[in-house]
Amino acid sequence: MKTEKDLEKIVDGKPVSLYTIVNANGMSCDITNYGAKIIRLYAPDRNKKYEDVVLAFDTLEEVIEKEEYYGAVCGRFANRIKDGKFTIDGNEYTLAINNGTNALHGGVDGFNSRVWDVISASETKIVLGLLSPDGDEGYPGNLQVTLTYELTNDNALSIHYEATTDKPTVIGLTQHSYFNLKGAGNGTIKDHQLQINADFYTVLDESFALTGEVRPVEGTPFDFRKPVVIAERIDDEVYVPGWGMDNNWCIRKTQAGECALAGYIYEPVSGRKMEVFTTQPGMQIYTGNWIENQIGKEGKTYDRQDAICLETQGFPNSPNVPFFPSPVLRPGQKYDEWCIYKFSAE
Repeated sequence: MKTEKDLEKIVDGKPVSLYTIVNANGMSCDITNYGAKIIRLYAPDRNKKYEDVVLAFDTLEEVIEKEEYYGAVCGRFANRIKDGKFTIDGNEYTLAINNGTNALHGGVDGFNSRVWDVISASETKIVLGLLSPDGDEGYPGNLQVTLTYELTNDNALSIHYEATTDKPTVIGLTQHSYFNLKGAGNGTIKDHQLQINADFYTVLDESFALTGEVRPVEGTPFDFRKPVVIAERIDDEVYVPGWGMDNNWCIRKTQAGECALAGYIYEPVSGRKMEVFTTQPGMQIYTGNWIENQIGKEGKTYDRQDAICLETQGFPNSPNVPFFPSPVLRPGQKYDEWCIYKFSAE
């Protein structure tokens, strides 16, 4: 039996520990300050039976050495920046390339592999901090990030991202948990229903970076405005053929910055439902396409399409697309975004 001690260690000269937050209903979430990763998240089914619904590992060694994005906060810029380059105020910046020809999730050494400082921790909330120095993975400016996880009594896990900079930079943070509402390691997510409040989606090029083109979902396999069983769409040739979804949708909002319902997933056997609310303009749906025969928590096997990520985000490659919502953060401004995962059972 693995214990919390298996998730404690000194990494890069800093202590790493596991922190548990709990709400009044008994819902709980285990978080490590290594990568600000969610390790366990227990949600109730319609019979009030709790199950851990996120993929992860039992030991810190596995968390570090195996799948690097399970449960992590990704930054300084989540998703892909084409060719690892962008320009601000006439100054071109070159980033670390770590995904084909592109920069992905902040680079080779992103926020997902940093030891975050624990600013405070209480029964329901943990606040983490991280300083990303000027030039970090090629990004300009000293960026100070504050991240708050809180479990509320309406069974919502709220994630609050805040950041400031001393030099113009780009920023886009996301939470990269891999969900399975049947329970982590309990099979495929193809039987989950997916609904997305989006009238448009963004188009990918051959390198999986955004071209800048935005198309309507109407009449296409990208239309999830009404709930769809994932198995009915996941193998469509418009996605990664034979592999699944890894695409960004443009979330419908009445005004910029609104914390709107982006969509939900629902698992009919347990009755578990997870709604996603966000202030961010986009949401990436990724169906665990590259997971292959991994041994996860409690010795369970994780395989392809055994999880789904609902990553609220700024639009990928937005530093290079002027008409996308701007990811530029300047001195005196504050990056202030929310993602909320709200659980219920029907």
